[in-house]
Amino acid sequence: MTTHGADGAGGADALLTVLELLARQAPPARFDALLDEARRGGLGRADLDRLERAVALAGQVHAERAHDARREAGLDALTDTARDLTLSYDLDGLLHVITRRARRLLGLDLAYVTLRGPHGACYVHTTDGTRPGRAEGPRLAPGLGIAEGYGLGGAVQLHGEPVWTPDYLADERFAPSGSLDAGVHAPAFDEAAEAALRTEGLHAIVAAPLRSGDTVIGTLFGADRRVRHHTAEEIGLLAALADLAALAVEKAGLLDRTRAEVSELERDSSRVRTRLTRMRHVSEAHGRIMNLVLSGGDLCNVAKAAADALDASVLIRDPGGRSLAAIGEVPGLDEEAVEEAVEKASLDAHARRRPVLAADDTWVAPVIAGSEDLGGLVVHAAGGLTGEDERLLELAAQSVAFLLLMRRSTAVAEGPVRDELLDDLIADPPHAPQQIAQRAGRLGVDLRRPHVLVLARPEGGEQGRAVVWASSYAYRLSGLKTVQGGCLVLLLPGEDASAAARAVAAELSPLLGHPVSVASAGPGWSPDAVGRMHREAWRCLDAMSALGGTGSAASVRDLGFLGLLLSDDNDVDGFVESAIGPVLDYDAERFTDLTHTLEAYFASGGSPTNAAEALHVHPNTVSRRLERIGELLGPEWQKPGQVLEVQLALRLQRTREALARDRVAPEPPRPPERGA
Repeated sequence: MTTHGADGAGGADALLTVLELLARQAPPARFDALLDEARRGGLGRADLDRLERAVALAGQVHAERAHDARREAGLDALTDTARDLTLSYDLDGLLHVITRRARRLLGLDLAYVTLRGPHGACYVHTTDGTRPGRAEGPRLAPGLGIAEGYGLGGAVQLHGEPVWTPDYLADERFAPSGSLDAGVHAPAFDEAAEAALRTEGLHAIVAAPLRSGDTVIGTLFGADRRVRHHTAEEIGLLAALADLAALAVEKAGLLDRTRAEVSELERDSSRVRTRLTRMRHVSEAHGRIMNLVLSGGDLCNVAKAAADALDASVLIRDPGGRSLAAIGEVPGLDEEAVEEAVEKASLDAHARRRPVLAADDTWVAPVIAGSEDLGGLVVHAAGGLTGEDERLLELAAQSVAFLLLMRRSTAVAEGPVRDELLDDLIADPPHAPQQIAQRAGRLGVDLRRPHVLVLARPEGGEQGRAVVWASSYAYRLSGLKTVQGGCLVLLLPGEDASAAARAVAAELSPLLGHPVSVASAGPGWSPDAVGRMHREAWRCLDAMSALGGTGSAASVRDLGFLGLLLSDDNDVDGFVESAIGPVLDYDAERFTDLTHTLEAYFASGGSPTNAAEALHVHPNTVSRRLERIGELLGPEWQKPGQVLEVQLALRLQRTREALARDRVAPEPPRPPERGA
């Protein structure tokens, strides 16, 4: 700038230059250079004073402009931060944005956020600007004076307003005897704080509260590694950022709660879907079981359907505890302890009228109709039963009760017709076999299959209950029943007459509460055989009474040689087979002579030595043979009753062999002579 010419002109030029520099937003150094040039150019005192005044005003304008720029930048930063809060950051991401903005806007060396934990203690959540190698997180908290109730952070927590200091360690307000608040800076804490601050190299600290309503939930800190006096504008900007941080915390908490609620709703929805699926399974399974019942399925089919639906073993028992149908096996049911537990659970189940857990994974459901006990349903599920499974078990038990009632009703309704058919079968003389077979077919009885006939005589008590039971029992086993001479007459499918007699006695005696004499005969394979079995069973029952066997159960075969005498067909082959059959088979397979040894043993009066002399063998040989015979016939073969049967069977066998040898084979017919 030139200063020659009049002072007024030079002063005007200088002022114009100031305006040009101000318009170009020149840095302050250019204004200072203008003053120096004016002083060296010899500008007059008055013009120089005006120039200095103009430069000072330009400095104020420049400062205001810089202040406006900083405020605008701060507002932009707050706007950007608020916009960032609308994005789907998690809490860590949002607080990292805020601490990074706080450092950039305020020119801080370090910024961090502390939050109050669930038990009131504060911890550092997010940090930005720590020295390399320094650990972030809760370990930083004591060094920055934020422990609950202590230091600058404690003051913010206590008052809920921003607090700052140009040099924390030199600030008397935070000394043990400081006047900010009693107890804000404890001596024990002060040593740890001073050591941490010196390690980090921090001096100036400013803190603003994170408020949620009237509650301080955390603090936003800014720190410098130099002594610094913060302006009110800087403190206000930090407080605004702290408010945004509080919003971020609330937003994150709301999102967490919302996610938790959504997760819980999803779990509830999953549980509801699972429950609906199980209920649908229960409904479908119950429908299948009821369809079986209504279509005339038997107990085994119903038990199979229940076992498939429950993925378990199923046992249907009558009121006396006997098995009516079984699918799979219930582990340990034959053991006394388990059986007692099942019996007790059965009583509890009938008392509560719902399924009861008897043992590990074993349940008992009552089969009841009104107040009548029809039995129980025992279920063993290795994986246990859910609530829906228990409901299905209860419905299955109801279906079994319904089936038993249907059978009873059908048996009672068909009783007279079935009784009449069995009466005609055992009549003497018998009715027309063709008509009887047709009538039996209409009732579902196939007389071409093997059947046995059972006579049951209740020894006392009323007969009515026994007759009702017999109708149901015969219908259940697809047999026939009638009553003659005070005895129940049952024609049942099967080949084992002894087993049939024992089964009838085992079920009927506990029901009546007194002994029942049961006799049986058979099997027979045609309608004509029924009359014969009936006569044999009557003779067997009379023989049992004569022998003092009242209240027992036996078949014609069980009576040994006496049964042979009582039988109409005199089954010699069957008697010989039952008495010495294993010995005959052994001799035939191994070409031994145990049968001859037995005959010699009995002929010598039961003396092995005399038998050895008769056989011309050593006595030890006879002893070994007798031991083998004992293994074949059983340990009781030498008791009087069985000895008699064995001797009789030996005589019958020897007689049959003699007759076979003497039998003369018929000569083949001669061809007719020519011309005859």
